Amino acid sequence: MFEDSLIESGGKLRTARGKTSTIAFIVQIVIIGVMILIPLMFTEALPKAMTMTFLAAPPPPPPPPPPPAAVKVVKQIETDIVNNQLRTPTKIPKKVEIIKEEEAPPPNMGVVGGVPGGVPGGQMNGVIGGIISSTPTAIPKVATPQRVRVSAGVTQGLKIKNVNPTYPQMAKIARVQGPVVLAAVIGKDGTIQNLHVLSTASPLLNQAAIDAVKEWRYRPYILNGEPVEVDTQITVNFTLSGG
Repeated sequence: MFEDSLIESGGKLRTARGKTSTIAFIVQIVIIGVMILIPLMFTEALPKAMTMTFLAAPPPPPPPPPPPAAVKVVKQIETDIVNNQLRTPTKIPKKVEIIKEEEAPPPNMGVVGGVPGGVPGGQMNGVIGGIISSTPTAIPKVATPQRVRVSAGVTQGLKIKNVNPTYPQMAKIARVQGPVVLAAVIGKDGTIQNLHVLSTASPLLNQAAIDAVKEWRYRPYILNGEPVEVDTQITVNFTLSGG
């Protein structure tokens, strides 16, 4: 009898427990839904920081990484010359190039820098200097000075007329003799100009020496094909006969 009551009550207990679990599950779902809907319906009740968090737009995605820099490929040219010396080849090339040297010009082809076809007056296998020397060039004319200084020995060879001085009577009485040195200018026509005494043995002899030299004549002194004036000195010697 006791066992029958347990069997009957066990079926009722199981039915009641299943209902209770279902009702509790539904209640929990309703409570959770209400807790989710209340903040959404009453946003003013939420903290400002939390509201801004909900309303703020998500941050923009980070910028893409920059593209990799272009790598400049430097092509290294292989050469067989290292430090001005021929490098030993590592392998035998399939094709061997033959280097042709420039042939020297034949003897009748002239020289480097020559005029093609030659020039009048040129020489076979001549040099540039020969061509230049064969070409007449104008030599610049140097200006000829108007007056030059010439020694007494040179002017003595140009003299074409000589007049002996007259010995002054007072110099004879005083027994005066010796040289009188005059500074003179021989003009382009050979006449004497600008006579004056540089040194004298006695003033008694000066005038006689000047008067005689004024009558002297010279050939024109030619310089660069033109006559020029000559600045020189003339010496007149006075000697007493038997003195």
